[in-house]
Order: sequence, then structure tokens, then C-alpha cells
Amino acid sequence: MAVTPWQFKFFDVAQVKLPDDESSFLSEPGNITCVVSGSESIFFGSADGVVRIVSQAFKVVRSFKAHDTGAITHMKQVQGTALLVTIAEDLSNEPVLKVWALDKLEKKTGIPRCQSTLAIHNGRNQFPISAFAALEDLSQLAVGFANGAVTVVRGDLIHDRGARQRTVFESEEPITGIEFREGNITTLYIATTGRVLTLVISGRGQGQPARSLDETGCGVGCMAVDKTSHDVVVARNDAIYYYGLHGRGPPYAYEGEKKIITIFKDYVAIVSPPKSNAIPRTNPLRAFGVGATDDVFNTSSFTLLNTELRFVAHQEQLSSQVKALVSEWGDLFVLTMDGKIFRYHEKPFAQKLDILYQRNLYVLAINLAQKAGLDSSQQNVILRKFGDYLYQKQDYDTAMQQYLKAIDNTEPSQVIRKFLDTQRIHNLIEYLEELHDHHKATSDHTTLLLNCYAKLKDVDKLEEFIKSPGDLKFDLETAISMCRQGGYHDQAAFLARKHGEHELVVDILIEDSKRYAEALAYIWRLEPEVAYFNLMKYATVLLEQCPKDTTQIFIDYYTASFRPKKDAIVIPNAPVSSGMGMGISVASTAVQNLAALLPLPYMNTSAVASPPSGESKGTMSQAQIVETNVDEPAPVYKVPKPRTAFSAFVDHAQEFIIFLEACINSENLREDDKVDLYTTLFEMYLHTASSKKDEERKAWETKAKKLVEGKNIPIDTSNVLLLSHLSNFRDGEILVREQQGLHFDIFRSYTAAQDTQGAIRALRKYGPEEPELYPAALAYFTSSPGILAEAGDELDVVLRKIDDDGLMAPLQVIQTLSTNGVATMGMIRTYLSTTISRERQEIATNRRTIETFRSDTTAKQQELASLNTKPVVFQATRCKICNAPLELPVVHFLCKHSFHQRCLSTDEDVEDESVECPICRDNNQTIRAIRRAQLESAERHDMFMDAVRRAKDGFGVVSEWFGRGVMGVGAVE
Repeated sequence: MAVTPWQFKFFDVAQVKLPDDESSFLSEPGNITCVVSGSESIFFGSADGVVRIVSQAFKVVRSFKAHDTGAITHMKQVQGTALLVTIAEDLSNEPVLKVWALDKLEKKTGIPRCQSTLAIHNGRNQFPISAFAALEDLSQLAVGFANGAVTVVRGDLIHDRGARQRTVFESEEPITGIEFREGNITTLYIATTGRVLTLVISGRGQGQPARSLDETGCGVGCMAVDKTSHDVVVARNDAIYYYGLHGRGPPYAYEGEKKIITIFKDYVAIVSPPKSNAIPRTNPLRAFGVGATDDVFNTSSFTLLNTELRFVAHQEQLSSQVKALVSEWGDLFVLTMDGKIFRYHEKPFAQKLDILYQRNLYVLAINLAQKAGLDSSQQNVILRKFGDYLYQKQDYDTAMQQYLKAIDNTEPSQVIRKFLDTQRIHNLIEYLEELHDHHKATSDHTTLLLNCYAKLKDVDKLEEFIKSPGDLKFDLETAISMCRQGGYHDQAAFLARKHGEHELVVDILIEDSKRYAEALAYIWRLEPEVAYFNLMKYATVLLEQCPKDTTQIFIDYYTASFRPKKDAIVIPNAPVSSGMGMGISVASTAVQNLAALLPLPYMNTSAVASPPSGESKGTMSQAQIVETNVDEPAPVYKVPKPRTAFSAFVDHAQEFIIFLEACINSENLREDDKVDLYTTLFEMYLHTASSKKDEERKAWETKAKKLVEGKNIPIDTSNVLLLSHLSNFRDGEILVREQQGLHFDIFRSYTAAQDTQGAIRALRKYGPEEPELYPAALAYFTSSPGILAEAGDELDVVLRKIDDDGLMAPLQVIQTLSTNGVATMGMIRTYLSTTISRERQEIATNRRTIETFRSDTTAKQQELASLNTKPVVFQATRCKICNAPLELPVVHFLCKHSFHQRCLSTDEDVEDESVECPICRDNNQTIRAIRRAQLESAERHDMFMDAVRRAKDGFGVVSEWFGRGVMGVGAVE
């Protein structure tokens, strides 16, 4: 893969200003033999064995003599600790490795403490060290020699507890690089001039020979390890190669000779001589004293390469050769042969983005942001800029893709305004759909999207949108409203049903689709409380369109037997069960129609799985729904009072009657509802009868009459009378008055209506119990010639009854008949003659009685006078008690009764003047009791007045009381 020619200036370069007094060691040629960094410091190893530690200000904070002989050629600073590993070598002796504790100083010398010292073996072969690597815990170190040998040192060098060395690899080619890769197993990567190999030095596979990864090696300094990915990076003249555990990865072509590489952040830092090392024979620089040899050895090309994103972050030509590359304090430092140090500081990310924006390299900017780990909001800024750039180029489709990626942090209106043109409506739809998928859409966005669908008449997209699975992604109310406005009633109903908006479903089916039967069927499948609300809201229109089924659902609900209907799916051409129960009527047929329209709208969502394929979907859309019986008990709900349903049945008398009759016959009828139901049903019977004729009218009136017949009918009599009067239903009025004993009112109702025959029937029926009806009948029959003619002989019957029972005095009869001059003397001749003859007989009888009373009174008075003035002769010879002849002593009474004294009583009784005749005593006591009662009643005026009030003949009562002597008690006494 070739590296793209993108080259940028992502780094700011500055030469480090070194203190004059301390930088002299850097400028001495050949003095600095090794440079490493770590733990906020840079360590310089010199040819005389001295280590100098430089701070961030590039001041030497410490220097000490690490080795007495040899130059320090390799060092290792353990990151995060104060440990420093140094290796010094001269070709006369074996290399010496020391571990220093920089934080521990010797008291005598003041230099850091040497933790351990070790001579590195190479089979007594005097070859220089060409590569060195160590684990961070210093448990293993690897040293490569120029003769092709690799020695591994294991042990505790930190605490000087001994170490073991072993030559693990030998080759005829010099070792050019060594790196460790840690994991479950520790692998040593070995590079020679001709090969790249791996060797397992601990863990599974240890002891096996080295495995070749590549048959091409690399030069010294051209091997490094990427600490992020743990891959080993090898630089060759043609490319950069990455090696993992299993072999070489894809190369990144970058031609040119490479002398030094290192990994700095996301970049591979490369030091190389100029790409063209061959100087033309006619070199124009020769005139200035610069030859080919000087050019090659005194200049270097320094490049910072991002191999993953394939761009050059920085590249420049250095006037001097590079001694070493080290990174610390977040910067990269380049040490040149002439003792200069250059700091390479990466520009802030925003500046790098600005550089990319200037060149319209938005894709690279996005990749760079992702690599840098920027959050999504920052990445979306780049995506928006990219989208704007593409929009300006009129690449609308690609621009929309960028806007979609940045949708989470973009103000939707900024994008929507760009795509409101009709020609870009598809892009707008795509953006609005994505807004809904990300739950960022407002009701306005939903409105706009649905309007776009409507404009394109894309019903499939509309249905796909509203039937999208998962959580609700749009404003439900807006979506339903827009579907209804656009004429997509079926989709609106589907949305409302799916999200439990039952009232909206019914409203759409009734108001928009005019599918009344389907709406009723839907209501029948709701829970009781919800069904009741919708039923009452649309009761009038449902009764108008579906009277039978609507009445039935009212009956079910108000009789506590409402059960939400269930459905069964029937696939066409499949056998259908015969038991379908109630309701295979208009409503159920409507359900089948609705099933094809709204995919199984009445089914529970758990009952039908989503169709797995297009064919299944087609089959399900053709399925029919059939109502089935479910043996579940009716749900418990609060049954409303029947009165609440009355208003719904306005103008639907027949259905109202059916409803009322069903409620009355219900087992669950409450006592407090009976009055409303019976009264209303009675009124509806009369209302229906008023609109019928002849036989039909009589049939309805018969129903009404039967409803109020009998006892304990829970209808107030005043209501029955009022309703009967308003409906001119005479039988109802009569029935109530009969039940209340108001016979006179019944007769009066006939006479008021001038129904003579009815009055005659009432008189015959109630006359024996209500005698006052006959005087009223006499007045009615003689009220007009027509009524008198219709009454006929009934007048004589009335007169005879009045005469027989003494209901009216003859004078009253005459006065009644003479009121209007209708009756003639010939009509009452018989009555008058009979009355006069009877009264004459009564007068004669009364006179005879008077004479008898007078003669009796005179005789009594004479007898009393005789007793008081004349002596009495007693002629009795026998005792009235023992019937024996009288013998003295004898007791005689003025009543002419005589008795032996012994037969009467004791002597004392005889001597008492109050002794009475035993024979007359009972009669005398009776008379005395009557007299005593008269005396007592003389003071009881209330009794007298009550008797007068109750009597038909008041004068007779007065004369009777006079006859008793009550009125004259004082005079008598």
C-alpha cells in the first residue's frame, strides 16, 4: 500500500537553547555514545563512561562515572522508576552491564548506588554489541552481537541476587535489532541483515528454535516496537513493515534509505540520507568545496510518518547527521552530530484540522479525529463541514451522508433548510427518517416527513415509517393528525391502535372512514371501562348505523355481562370451526375487512408473530378474523346506572325499548334502578302506541297496561297518571286509580271525557262500594240531552238506587234534575209517586206511634199519681219465691209482689228501705244504668257533634238525642 503524497506541517520545530557552561560535552565529536530518555529526564552516555542526567531545562542535574573502562554504548531507563541500566564495552574485554539506583546515593562518593554488575558473555568472541533490549522489570535482557549471537540474561539484577546467561541464537549474519513482545508468552524478535525471526524465551513454546518471519532483514537502528499495538516495526529502503505474533502485516510503502527509526505517538520517526545518494559527475557544488562524500555524510532527511492514515506529518532536511532520537515531555528531540538538539512539538489538534480544512481534506480530518479519540460532538463538527463542502459542490447525496453521520450534534434546521427544494426531497426524507430513528425529531419534523410522503404519494414508505418496530420514534399525535389530514385513514387507525389510543381509533373509523360496524367491533374488543367511554361518546351515530349490535353491546354492558370479544385468524381455503358463537353479523364481517386493512388490528400483539418473509406477510394480509367464544368469566367492572344510557337512544325508540326490557329482565337489576327503568319503559310503550293505529296501538297499550298491573310495581302513581294523561291512555289512569281505590276519580274521568258508556261501566263496577257515585251519575246523565239519550234506562236504575238506599232526599233529586232542564216530569213520575206514597205511609205510621207514646205516657203518669196519693191493696196469697202460702212476717212491694220475709233476706236487709223486689230488680237496674248513661253523655258534647257529622241525617240525630232525654236532663231533674 503506497503512502499518499499528503504532506503537512503538523509539528513546530525549535532548536533547544543549551546552557553555555553545560553544553560543551555535546559538541565534542565522538563524546556522546548513547542517549535515552525516561522518567522526566534525558540520559547521555559518553565515551569516557560518564552518565549525565539532563532536566527539562536541559541542565545537567547529575553526572557520575558509571564505568571505568570502555564507552557506554547502550542504556535502558525503566519508566516510572529510578533504575538505569548501562552497558559499557571495549573490544579487549567482555561488555559490562550495570544497574543503577539513581535515587540512592553512596555516602562517600555521592554517586548513585550500583545495584548489580554483570559481564555479558559472547562465547569469548570479541564482537561489539549491535542490539539491546530489556523487559520493564529487568527480569530478562537480550543482547545481540555483531557476530550473529544473541545472549539472554535472566535473574534479579535489581537486588543483585544473581543472573544466568545463555546464548539463545546464533547466526552468520550480524544482529541488527532485538525487541521483546510480552503477553502469555514472551517472544523475542530478532533482526539480522538478512532475516527477521521470533524466538519464544518464556512460556509455551520455550526451547523451540527461532521461527523466521521474513527472509529480509534490516539495518542497525531500523527496528522499533510500537508500545500501543506491541507490533515490531521494521524499516527497509522500500517500505515500513509491521510484525505481529503470526507474521508480517501489510507494508506501508515509503521508499528511501533509512538509518534510524523510532515510534513517537502515532508516528514513525525516520532518519535517512537524501533519497538520491548518487551525485552527478558534474556536481555544481564542487565549486563551493562540497563534494559527494561531504553531502552524503553531513545531511539527513527527517520524516514523521503516520503509516495508518498514510500521510507525512513533517519532513525536513537537516544540515547535520542525526546522532539520536529521544522523546520526553510530550515532544520529540533530535540530537545531531554537531551537538545541536531540536525540539519537535506537535501542533494543537485544532490547528491540524485547520490545515486539513484549507486543503478540503475532510476525510483525513475525520480519520484523524477518530484516531485521536475525539468525542462524537467534535467529530460531528468535521462531518458537518465536510457535508457543507460537498453541498457546495452539488454532491447532495454524499453531503447528506455526512449530515446523517453528524445528526446527533447538528441543529436539524440547518440541514433541512438546504434540502427543501422539491428536487432534493428524497434527501430530505432520508434526513428526517434518520432524525426519527435517533429520537431527535420534533412534531414539526414528523409533520414535514409525512407531508413529503404525501407529496410523493409513497404509501409504502409511509407504512414502513409508522410500522417501524421498537420504541416510538415520532410524535404520535402529530403523526396521526397528519395521516388523517392527508387521507391516510387506515394508517392513522393503525398508529392509534398500536399505541393504545383507542379513542382515536374509534374516532378515525367513524369520523374519517365511515366504517361504523368496524368501529363498533373495535369497541367490543376493548376493556370494559375503555369500551364504555367510547360507546357513550359515539352512541348516537352507532345506533343510527348499526342499531342491532349497538343495542346489544349496551345491553351486555348495563346487565354486567359484557365480555371483550376475542378473535381467531382464519386463513383462506382453510377449514373453519363451526362454533363461532354470537356475533357473526355485520360487525364480524367488518372485522374481516379491517383485518386486511390494519394488519390484525384486534389481535393481541403477542398472539401473532411478525411475518418472517414477504410471502408470509401476503398470506397474513389475506387472513380473516372470526369471532370466537371464550369461556372466561366476565370481567368485573362498575355497572353504571341505566339512566346514563337513556340520552343515547333519542330517536331510536325500538332499540330503547329492547334495551329497557333487557335491563328489567336482568338478574343483576338493582332495586334503586327499577323506578327509572319501569317508568321509562312505560312511557316508551305509550309513545310507541301513539304513533301506531288500530291493532298495533292496542297491542302496545296492552304492554303498557301489563307493565303497571299487579302489586309492588315500582312506578310512582303520579308518574303513571301524568304519562297516561299526556298520552291519552285511559286504561292506565283507571288502573292506577283502581289500585289506589280512587273509584270516584275514575268515574269523574269518564264524565269529564263525556264517555257515557264508560261512566255506566264504572257506575256498575264501583257503585256498590261507592254509593256517592249515584248522585254524581244522576247529575251527569241529566247534564245534556245527548248524554241522557245515551244513558237510556240507566237513569231509572240510578233513581231507584238512590231511592232504595236513601242516598238523596227527594227535594235534592228534584233540585239536581231541575238544574239544566233536561229531565222531564214524565221521566221521574214513577220515582215521585213511589216516594210520595212511601212518605205518606211513614207519616201515618209516625202519627200512630206518637198517639201510642202519648197514651202510654198518660197511663204512666196516672199510675205514678195513684201510687203517691192512694192506698194500695195487696191481694197476693202466695210467696213469689217459694210459692207457699203467705205467712207473717210478709213483705209487700208496690209492684204488687209479696214475699215471705224469710225468703227475701236477713232482718237487716228487710229493715233497709233500699231493698228491692227480686223480680223487678234486674229491670230497675237496667233503667237506672240507662239513665246514668244519659246523665254522663249530657256533658259529652264531642260525642254529640261526632254523631251529627257521621250521620247522613243530622236532624234525625238531634231528634234521637232529644228522645233519649239527654237534652232535657236538667229540666227532668
